Amino acid sequence: MELYLQSLAFTANTVAPIFFIVFLGIVLKRIGLIDAPFVSTASRLVFTLTLPALVFMAISGTNFQSVFNPDQLIYFVGATLSSFVLLWWLAARWIKDGRDLGAFIQGAFRGNYGIIGLAVSYNLFADSGLAQASILLAMVIPLYNVLSIFALTLPLHKEGGLKFSSALLEIIKNPLILAVLFALPFSFMGWTLPEVVEKTGRYFANLTLPLALLAIGGSLSIKSLKDTSAMAFWATSTKLVILPVGLSIGAWIYGFRGQDLAMLFILFGCPTAAASFVMAKATGANGELAANIILTTTLGSVLSLSAGIYLLRVWGVI
Repeated sequence: MELYLQSLAFTANTVAPIFFIVFLGIVLKRIGLIDAPFVSTASRLVFTLTLPALVFMAISGTNFQSVFNPDQLIYFVGATLSSFVLLWWLAARWIKDGRDLGAFIQGAFRGNYGIIGLAVSYNLFADSGLAQASILLAMVIPLYNVLSIFALTLPLHKEGGLKFSSALLEIIKNPLILAVLFALPFSFMGWTLPEVVEKTGRYFANLTLPLALLAIGGSLSIKSLKDTSAMAFWATSTKLVILPVGLSIGAWIYGFRGQDLAMLFILFGCPTAAASFVMAKATGANGELAANIILTTTLGSVLSLSAGIYLLRVWGVI
């Protein structure tokens, strides 16, 4: 009994602070203390400045060899591509409208690893978890973006909207990718930043998670829950239960244990990324469905991530 209580407390301490801030964002938006312009500005600030600072500080201050795991990256890519193809094949047999199909596929596989994933990883494993998550993030960003382009454009049989060449340029210019590339020499060579730069970078990095989580909460619309469809339900079930459970079991069979296994569970179990709505609207896919999936996966991940971390703790994985 003591083990279960300790595991429950550990899980609560890991997950609860993250989602308390998300729900605080919902409350603050509802009472008018924050508004849509604040959410937009905060999201832009996080994406272009504070999150890259967080990623840079995490990687540059860590020995690269201690957190780089090529097997983990290979498994992530292989598992994501395999599940993406299988998901598309199954969904296409049920969903005939291309606008719905693209939004469904993207919502069911594309996780918000850049915010929720980093936050959970840091709460679980401190700096080593944050550094390892940042390395994974460098692979997550381009892969998720490229697969999203295919999912959103091919079902509509159109060449307009998001073009692959322009999307590739955006990936290369992505501040998070650039932060990883600039940080790697510091991690490899053991370089240190001047103290004033180090402190300034930490200040910006420390802004990231609370600001980003407030923005996520402020962007959610609880009213839209009444419009949630069967497609949103199945996309949510796939994103929060079917994929993380199935791919985590596959990772365990593959040989991952401890922190590496837990990191993969977090990666596959994150709620759907908010960027999926923007991309769905840009390509003419079903934006309302995309928004509903973001909402239901974000709310549902409170339970799914908590349950997964609790079980990993009880089973001695973490």
